Amino acid sequence: MEFPTGYRIYMSSTNNKHSFNLSEGSIEKSLIRMTTPMIIGMLMLFTFSLVDTLFISFLGTEALTAISFTFPVTFTIMSLAIGLGIGASAVVGKYLGRSDYERAKEASTVINYISLMLAAIVVGLCWFFMEQIFSVMGASKSLMPAIREYMVVWFPGSIMVVCIMTGNSVLRACGDTKTPSILMAGAGLINAVLDPIFIFGLGPVPALGIQGAAWATVIAWGVGYFYLIYLLVIKKELVSRSLPSRPVMLSSGREMLRIGVPAAGANMMTPLAAGIMTAIAASFGDSAVAAFGVGARLEPIATLIVLAMSSSLPPLISQNFGAGKIDRVEKAYRLAIKFILSWQLLVYVVLALGAGVIASTFSDDPEVIQTIKLFLWILPLGYGMQGIIILSNSSLNALHRPMSALYLSAARFFLFYVPLAYAGSQLFGLVGFFAGAACGNLLMAAISLRTVNKALSGEHETLANSSENMA
Repeated sequence: MEFPTGYRIYMSSTNNKHSFNLSEGSIEKSLIRMTTPMIIGMLMLFTFSLVDTLFISFLGTEALTAISFTFPVTFTIMSLAIGLGIGASAVVGKYLGRSDYERAKEASTVINYISLMLAAIVVGLCWFFMEQIFSVMGASKSLMPAIREYMVVWFPGSIMVVCIMTGNSVLRACGDTKTPSILMAGAGLINAVLDPIFIFGLGPVPALGIQGAAWATVIAWGVGYFYLIYLLVIKKELVSRSLPSRPVMLSSGREMLRIGVPAAGANMMTPLAAGIMTAIAASFGDSAVAAFGVGARLEPIATLIVLAMSSSLPPLISQNFGAGKIDRVEKAYRLAIKFILSWQLLVYVVLALGAGVIASTFSDDPEVIQTIKLFLWILPLGYGMQGIIILSNSSLNALHRPMSALYLSAARFFLFYVPLAYAGSQLFGLVGFFAGAACGNLLMAAISLRTVNKALSGEHETLANSSENMA
């Protein structure tokens, strides 16, 4: 099983202007070329939840609170998709760096079957324990009907988004970030158009309220999923049309899961922590939950370039790691960190100055508006540090050190981020809640930097020892 000859040349020729070879040429240009389309695509992807939140806010504070409770659960499914995609990208990228195209296609094929099976299992468990999950998070009985309305549609459809995100990771591992970006942008646009139609009704379409937002999202995913399958299987032939043999499934699946499962676990720390943070916010009342939910949906937009770079940096690292070019890996990582710190400082200034306008866009409740403003004045101070953490974790996964990334994620949320936010809430109320979370990001960023630098030093030593043994 191997890539078609034409596509093999397309990927391997460093002279080809469309080359996917990331182990040669300018690192700066490669990062810009790959990150730019990801910014556009992710901007549209994150508008899924933001547009949903905006239209649902017109239904009132109760509906806004209900959708806020769904965020940690929906992000858990998304985290599974991201983790599996990280595993696929790391393995495929490494083999492409070694010019082993047959093994790369095997990994690309296997990931599609594994992601489908794991998504179905996780979604099934979440569906079965739906009421218990939201009750533990602090959702009142009066909110449960609205939450259930949304989730009974969203859960089955989320299986498609897992497959979309893992399939996109295969394309990114080959250096193609443009196609995934176009796909995400198209799905985001479909969702934005359908949201008001399904939520408020139009012509023969009845007003479905909060459930309409879920239907708009699932339809958008469906269009994106079937188009992606066409690209991977038929047009680009990155995925085999036939079922992999059992030995191939086991060997490729084992290697991918060795990275993908810890990466999924690390990403699932985010919604788990978000669930705990939502429960803490719930102690301050429904208005605080609604405001925190809005802030949680604004955060991906505010850290958009961080998240885009966390998708474009790993393929660059994986291919150079596979080619044994650790100096290029180190340079790419440091360039990304320096840029993100400067960029997120600028983002903070914009958010702090525009906090009042942003808050009033999402609510007309004075208490909710004030809490959103408080969120925007404090938490974004730590987004630069959060960027260091995210890029460090994605780099460790690309270096095939998934357990290091998992340990860092666990430490961030359960030793720093959540504990300091809780302690701050007990001592200083909502101000302390937000400030404690920002301080947690600062402490964890320092640990993350040290961990990646230590890993890179280890790779330099391994490479030097290999050269000595060969000599």
